[in-house]
Amino acid sequence: MLTGDKPGPTVMLRGDMDALPMPEDTDLDFASKTENCMHACGHDTHTSMLVSTAKLLSERRSEIPGRVLFMFQPGEEGHHGAKFMLDEGLLNVSKLKDGTESPIKAAYALHIVSSIPAGMVGTRGGPVMASSDVVSITITGKGGHASEPFRTLDPIPVACEIVQALQMMITRKIETFDPAVVTITKLIAGTTTNVIPETAKIEGTIRAVSEKTRKKVHDSIRRVAEGIAAAHEMQAAVEIKTGYPVTVNDKPSVDFALDVAESLLGEGNAVHLPSPAMGAEDFSYVLNKIPGAMVFLGGTPEGVNPATAAPNHSNRVIFDESAMAHGIALYSSLALRTLGVTLN
Repeated sequence: MLTGDKPGPTVMLRGDMDALPMPEDTDLDFASKTENCMHACGHDTHTSMLVSTAKLLSERRSEIPGRVLFMFQPGEEGHHGAKFMLDEGLLNVSKLKDGTESPIKAAYALHIVSSIPAGMVGTRGGPVMASSDVVSITITGKGGHASEPFRTLDPIPVACEIVQALQMMITRKIETFDPAVVTITKLIAGTTTNVIPETAKIEGTIRAVSEKTRKKVHDSIRRVAEGIAAAHEMQAAVEIKTGYPVTVNDKPSVDFALDVAESLLGEGNAVHLPSPAMGAEDFSYVLNKIPGAMVFLGGTPEGVNPATAAPNHSNRVIFDESAMAHGIALYSSLALRTLGVTLN
C-alpha cells in the first residue's frame, strides 16, 4: 500500500505472479531454469510492471491524494488466488492516519497478450472473459468379453454419443449472441483390447459469458448425458466443478481506461474489443466487488504477425519487452487520474 501525502480514496492495481507447469522452449537468456515451470502467460511481465509502477508512484508520493493498493497475486492459473486474497481481507482497507475514510474507488488489471500488436491496448465493457468450469461424466454399464458385446452394456459408444450430442446441444440450445463452449478433452475407458469395460469417463471444460447461460449449459449437460445413458439402459453420473466466474468490466471504468490509454499511446491504439475472450480470469472475483476493468496490453514481438504469434500458454511464447513501458505508464496514469491528479 502506498499512502500519498494528501487524503483521498484508494485505487487498486493488480498483477499476477504465478508460472505454468510446462517446459520453456524460447531460448531466451532469462528462460526458466526450473524443469516444467514457465512464466508462459506473461505473469513475469505483469509483476515487473507493477513493481516498476510502485517505484514510480512512490517517487510522486507528495502529489498523491489518497492511496494505491498494489495487489501482487499468486495462484491465478486455476488456484483462485484472488478469491483467497479477498477472503483474507484484501478490501478491508483501514482509515487514513487522520481518521479519514479511504475506500477503494476502482481496480485495474493489465494482461499482456501476444495476439495484439505492441503499442496497442484493448478491452470492452460488460463481459470481457468467460467463466470456467470442469465437467466429468462417468457412464456405468456392464462389462464383459469383447467378442460378446450383446451380453454387455458397453459404455464406450454411449460416451462417444454423449460427446457428439454435447456439441449439437451448444449449437442448437445456446443463443448465438450469448455464447458458450463445451470441449471434451479426455475419454478414459478400458485396460485391454479384449474386454469391454464397465465404465467410461469423459472430462472437459465449460465456458460461458453470462451466468444465465452458464447455468443453462450445466443443466443441459446433465439432461443430455443422463438421457442418452438411460436410453441405452445405463447410468451417467455428472459432476461439474465450478471455477472462475465471468469477468465483467464496469463500462465507465472501461471508457476511462481507454481514454487514459489513448492519451499515452495515440489515437487508434486503444480499442473497444467486439467480443469477450473465452479464457477465464480470477480477477473476476475482484470485479464482482469493486468497479474496474481488465485491460489487454499488446505484446506481439516485432516482425511477428499477431494472428500467428505463439499464444500466451505456448511453450514458445515471447512478448515484445517494449510493451512493458506502455504497461507501466498505463498503470501509473490509471492510478493518478483515478485519484484526481492532472497529468501534463
